[in-house]
Amino acid sequence: MGQNEKKGTIYMDNFNSTANLASNPGFQSTLSLGSKEVINEKAYVPFQHRKVQHPNSTLGSLVHLLKSSLGSGILAMPAAFRNAGLAAGAFGTLIIGFICTHCIYILVKTSQEVCVEAKQPSMGFAETCGAAFKFGPKRLRPWANFFRTFIDWALTCTYLAALCVYIVFIAENFKEVLDEYVPSYKLSVEAYCALTLVPLVLICQIRNLKWLVPFSAIANVLLVICFSITMYYIFTDLPSPKEREMVAGIAQWPLFISTVIFAMEGIGVVMPVENEMAKPEQFLGCPGVLNVAMTIVIALYGIVGFFGYMKFGDDVRGSVTLNLPQDEILAQSAKILMALAILFTYSLQFYVPMEMIWRQLHRKIAVRYHNITQITIRTVAVIGSVALAAAFPDLELFINLCGAIFLSSLGLLTPVIVDTVHKWDRGLGFCNWILIKNIFIALISLIALFAGSYTSVKGMLSKYQAPLNIANLTSTNFNDTLV
Repeated sequence: MGQNEKKGTIYMDNFNSTANLASNPGFQSTLSLGSKEVINEKAYVPFQHRKVQHPNSTLGSLVHLLKSSLGSGILAMPAAFRNAGLAAGAFGTLIIGFICTHCIYILVKTSQEVCVEAKQPSMGFAETCGAAFKFGPKRLRPWANFFRTFIDWALTCTYLAALCVYIVFIAENFKEVLDEYVPSYKLSVEAYCALTLVPLVLICQIRNLKWLVPFSAIANVLLVICFSITMYYIFTDLPSPKEREMVAGIAQWPLFISTVIFAMEGIGVVMPVENEMAKPEQFLGCPGVLNVAMTIVIALYGIVGFFGYMKFGDDVRGSVTLNLPQDEILAQSAKILMALAILFTYSLQFYVPMEMIWRQLHRKIAVRYHNITQITIRTVAVIGSVALAAAFPDLELFINLCGAIFLSSLGLLTPVIVDTVHKWDRGLGFCNWILIKNIFIALISLIALFAGSYTSVKGMLSKYQAPLNIANLTSTNFNDTLV
C-alpha cells in the first residue's frame, strides 16, 4: 500500500507533464515521470545544437548582408528622390530603412523563438513562416503547410527573376563601354548575355556561403570604387539645393516608397546568413550584424539619392550612372566596375533559390547522385536565366512587376503577419500596440505593392504602344514619299 501511495504521489507531481505522455502512448512505466531529468529538463537552446560544416565568421556574415542589400538598386535612389523631393526623400529613406530593418529583426527573432518550441537548431524563411502558424492559434494551424510552400515559391520566383535582370544589366553595361572604345567589335545585347554564361556557371557551382565571402568582398570593393567615381561626378559643380523641389506631390510618394523598398530589401538572404553564423547570437542586438549592416546601407542609399537628385534634378535617369559623361574613361570605368560587382553578386543571390530547390529535391534523390544532380540543376538554372535574358533583353519591366509584388509582400507584409500570428496567444503588448504597429507596416506594404504594380503595367503598355506608333509613322512617311 505504501508503494501505491508513492506511485500516486509521483503521478500527481507530474500532472503538468502530460505532453510527455501524449508523445509516448505506449509507455509502460511511471518511473521516468518522477526522474530528475524530466522535472529539471533544461530549455532547448537552438544555438547549442547547430552543426554547420562551414560556419561564417561575424565579419563574413556582415559582408554577406551588406552585399545582399547593396546592389544596382542604389543607383535608382536619385530617381526615387525625384518622386519625393530632397527633404521628403531624406526623411522617407530613414523611415523606410528603419521599417525594413525592423521587419528583418522580427522575422529573425520569431525564427529563434519557434526553433525553441519546435526543438530545431535553425529554420529558413519559409520554415519559420510555417512554424509560426503551426505553433500559433489553433484556427490557423491547418494553414502552416500552405504558407510555408507559398513563401518557398515566392522567394524562388523573385530571385530567379532578379537574376535575369542582373544578366541584362551586366550585358548592357559591357556593351555600352565596349561599343565606345572597341567600335570594330559591336555585338548585340543578346551576344553579351551569352558571353556571361561560362563565368556564371562556374561561380554558381560554389555551394557554401563561406567560400562566397571572397566574391562578396571583391564585389563590395568594386561597389565602393564605382560609388566613389559616381559621387565624384555628382559633387562636381553641385548646384544649390534651392534649385530642387523639397517636397514632391503626394501622388508621387507611392512611387518613392516602392522604389526604395525594391532597392533596399534583401529579405531572402537574411535567414541563410544567420543560420550559418559561427556565433548567431551576434546577429541581433546592439550593435549586432543586422544593425551595423543596415545603418551602412541606409546611409549610402540616402547620400546617393539626395546628392544624385540635387545634381541632375528631374533629368535623372533610372540608373544614375547613365547620367555620367559617355565619352570619358573614368565614367565608363564606373559602369564596368558596377557590372563586375553585379557579376560577383550573382552567385550570392543564386544561393537563395538553389537552397530552396535543393531542399525540395534532395530527399527524392539517392545520396550517391547528389553531387551530379547539384551540378546539373545549377547549370540548367543559369542557362535558363541567361536564355530568358537574351530572349527578352527588356525584361526589366516584367521583373519590376514581380519585384513589386513579391518584395513588398515578402519584405514587409510577411514578417508582420508572422509576428502577429506568433504573438497572438502570447501577448500583443500594452493596448495591442504590436498589432497596431504591424497593421501600419502592412498598409505601407500594400501601397508599395499596388503602386509598383501600376507603374510596371503602365510602362509595359507604353512599351507595346511605341512600336505601333513608329510603324504608323513609317507608313505615313512612305506614302508621302510616293505621292
